[in-house]
Parts: sequence; structure tokens; C-alpha cells
Amino acid sequence: MVFSGLEFIFRFLPIFFLAYFATPAKYRNYVLVVGSLVFYAVGEPVYVFLMIASILINYFLALKISDSPGKRGAVFFLTLAVGIDLGVLFFFKYLNFFMENVCRLVGAEALEIDLVLPLGISFYTFQIMSYIIDVYRKKYSACRNVIEVAAYISMFPQLIAGPIVNFDEVRPQLKSRRVRFVDIEWGMMLFVIGLVYKVMLANRIASLWNDVMVAGVMGIDAAAAWLGAWGYTMQIYFDFFGYSLMAMGLGYMLGFRFPENFSNPYCAVSVTEFWRRWHITLGRWFREYVYIPLGGSKKGRARMVFNTFIVWLLTGLWHGAAWNFIIWGIFFFVLIVLEKLFYLDFLKKHRIIGHIYMLLIIPVSWVIFNITDLGELKLYLLRMFGGAASLGASLGGADKFLSLLGSYWWLFLICVVCATPLPMKLIRKYRSNVLLKILLVVLFWLCVYQLTIQKSNPFLYFRF
Repeated sequence: MVFSGLEFIFRFLPIFFLAYFATPAKYRNYVLVVGSLVFYAVGEPVYVFLMIASILINYFLALKISDSPGKRGAVFFLTLAVGIDLGVLFFFKYLNFFMENVCRLVGAEALEIDLVLPLGISFYTFQIMSYIIDVYRKKYSACRNVIEVAAYISMFPQLIAGPIVNFDEVRPQLKSRRVRFVDIEWGMMLFVIGLVYKVMLANRIASLWNDVMVAGVMGIDAAAAWLGAWGYTMQIYFDFFGYSLMAMGLGYMLGFRFPENFSNPYCAVSVTEFWRRWHITLGRWFREYVYIPLGGSKKGRARMVFNTFIVWLLTGLWHGAAWNFIIWGIFFFVLIVLEKLFYLDFLKKHRIIGHIYMLLIIPVSWVIFNITDLGELKLYLLRMFGGAASLGASLGGADKFLSLLGSYWWLFLICVVCATPLPMKLIRKYRSNVLLKILLVVLFWLCVYQLTIQKSNPFLYFRF
């Protein structure tokens, strides 16, 4: 079940909200847990038991860590909890990738276990681990109410694709929360805006990348290759940003405040700034639980480079068990280190040059991210950078570019405008305006119409 699905909008949500608001406030966490597990079970009827087991195991181990009289016991239970969490994640997400590469290394026949990746396992595993680690650090005491812990981990608005929420950010709201009409109204507006970004922008411009891939590398020229890359750049942003807005909107309607996950990342002038604006809660997680514990940038330049390498190797692997994700992570590692050592201040001072720089870097990064076949990835990158001599002439390549540009220029222009701070600034400024509310109602029903005729409506980040 996805937020942009008709089943979710017209079946799950009305039933859930009716039960949620009909229940006395002190029992609403129970409704939230049951509703979240039902939400997850619709897509993962078997793996919902894996989630329940993860919740219970980490709940009890957190209590053990908190109640341990000495450090040795706390370290033991922390190691056990993290080992179980990472072990489950490794088994489902990385085992086949590991075995494939080991078999290739020793020249043996590849082995593969038939596994389906549980939805959102990377997100809720990192959320569980942040809770366990923070209890060990004595940032806060372990929660003794199992329903509150279960609600924190399984809360359906951010269960599948984040944001990755720290326990102390929602702990006061888990204990007591008041939902005002103004919160419900703003939550509905955010949900509709996210739905519009997903259905009217991400889903529509996805056809641009699909058209380029159908034409194939030999059927496009450099201009068409760049146009396709920019199209996917817009698709993945509005897909993930749209989901995040819907999650925040649902949170408002339930009485929760989730942290912001995007802050106009395509307005960044450097890769360093980009990753402070894109998937903010994931970057925060790696900074708090990997980069700083390794020493951050306080132990010299060489150690900073090493720590950054570890973070970006793990960031690439977090997104997927494939070599292109590792290359994607190393790509950002190299650029971030080069910026910090040589030209970050220059980009900050010369923002126009910085924007041009990112206009080239971001599409290349998403091409690496999206194409898992390394041979095809190499050919596509060669085509982007004028490698026509090694690939052979692309028959009709220029015609393909003009055809795609003629079909998508208007949609691409809308995406560019919506990727700036302007739309959300206007919406926040005029949120009480009746005309804006009427416009959002019209756009909501246009989205519903689109959903009835669209054949595909996945969220890209669900596979992570």
C-alpha cells in the first residue's frame, strides 16, 4: 500500500482516522500501532512478523542496556542488539550480493537464495539502531512502555521511506499530544501538495527517462542523454520529496512533528551543501552514529578523508546491494573531499559557477544511481560526455532529442520552478487563503483521476 494509492486514500485512511479520533487520547497509541501493522501487512503479510520481532527484541535489549549496573553489561547488550539488527539487514539485503561476489572471486558457480527485500527495512532498522545507541549513550532512558516503542518504530507515515526520526523527537508526543483543527488542515494541505508532486510531476516526467532508455544508448545523442538524466533527476526528487511531504502531513494530522527531510537540494552550489539539503535525516544519522564516533574532522586531514570514505561507502551500500551504488557513494566521497580540501570556499563565493557545477554533477550522480548494469552505465556516461566515436554514430540521435524536448519542455519547466523555494514559500504565506484551498481541492481530484488511469505508481525509495 502506497500513500498515492486509491486504496490508501479512500479505504485505509478513512477507516484509520475514524478509529483513531473515536478512541480516547490515552489509547490512541494502540490504534496507531495496530493501524501501522495493518498498513505494513497489506504489502508484507509475512515480514510484518519480522518487524514485530525486531520491535520486541530491541525493546527488551534497550531495557537491559539501561538497567545494566556496569559498562561491560551495557556494551554486551548494545553489541547484541546492533548485531541482530545489522544481521537481519545483511541477510535480506546483502547476502546474495556478498555470495555472488565471493563465488566470482573464487571462480565458483554463483549461489543465490530466493529472498524478497522487506519494504523499508533500511529505514526502520536505522531508526531502531538510533534508539538503542542513544539509550546506551544515556541521551535518554529506555522507554518502559512497549506500545510507545512500537508506535515509534512502526508509525506508518514514516515507516517505509522515512524520514528517519530520533526517539527524543517524538517521545513527548507519544506520551501526550493534542490535535488541533489547524494542524489537521495544514496536514491535509501538505499531503495534497506531496500527492501532486508525486502523481502530477514525478510520475509524469518518469516517461522522459523511460523514453530515453527505450531508445537505447545507440539511439540517442549527448543532448538526449543529458535530457534523460535531468528528467530522472526531477523524477527522483519529486517522488521522494512528495512522499516526505505526505508523511509530514499525516504526522500533523496525527499530532506528530516529523523533522524536515528536504530543503531545496537542487538550489545547492556544492555537493557538500547538496547533502545537507537532500535526505537530511539520513545524513544526520551517518554523521551522529558513524562520522563523529570515528573522530569526524578533529583528528587531522588524513583521518577526515578516511572517515568520509567510510561514511560514503556505507551510504552507497545503504541504498542498495549493487556495485553501481558503491560507485555512486565513492563518486560523492571524492567530490566532497576535493571540495573540502580545495574549492568549497570558491563555490560559496561564486554561486553562479556553483549552480552550473551542480547542474552537471547532480544528473551524472543519478545516472550512476539508477543504472545497475555497469556495462550500460559506462556506455550511457560515455554518450553524455560525447563518447560518440567509441560508441558509433547514433542514427537519428538529434531527432530523438528534439522529439523529447518538444514533448516534455513544459513539464520540465514546471519541475524546475517547483524545485525552487518559491512554491512552498507562497503556500505557507497564503495557507489561509480560500482560493489556495480550492486550488488544492481541484489538484487533489486531478491526482485521483490520474491514479485511475496510470498503470504504475511506485515510490522509488521503497526498494531501499
